[in-house]
Amino acid sequence: MRSREITEGIPVFDENGNRLGESKAAAKSAIVQVVVSRILMATPGMLLPPIIMQKLEQGDFLKRLPWAKAPIQVGLVGFTLIFATPLCCALFPQKSSLPVSRLESGLQEEIQRCADPPSTVYFNKGL
Repeated sequence: MRSREITEGIPVFDENGNRLGESKAAAKSAIVQVVVSRILMATPGMLLPPIIMQKLEQGDFLKRLPWAKAPIQVGLVGFTLIFATPLCCALFPQKSSLPVSRLESGLQEEIQRCADPPSTVYFNKGL
């Protein structure tokens, strides 16, 4: 889905929002951040409900009401996502930064030609 960003790069800006160019290194950094946050977002929903359901199945409640298993599982997954989604989206700032030294050499040279070259560039990591 984001292969175009890897092949062409994403816009990078200085601290004042001035566009400095397109960076493939910034794109890779953004994609890594998004992938990590999405994996961590799904983890609580895959770990907590099975543990809780196992404990509930050992008791009498689900033996008396076996039809309640599916609604309880859906509710547990929904409940974990209510908290996991915003927390994991907040792991990395939407406006991420990268030192100029980690950018492609051509873009580094272009940035160094600026009147007051920044040492850090900023980019939108996406969702």
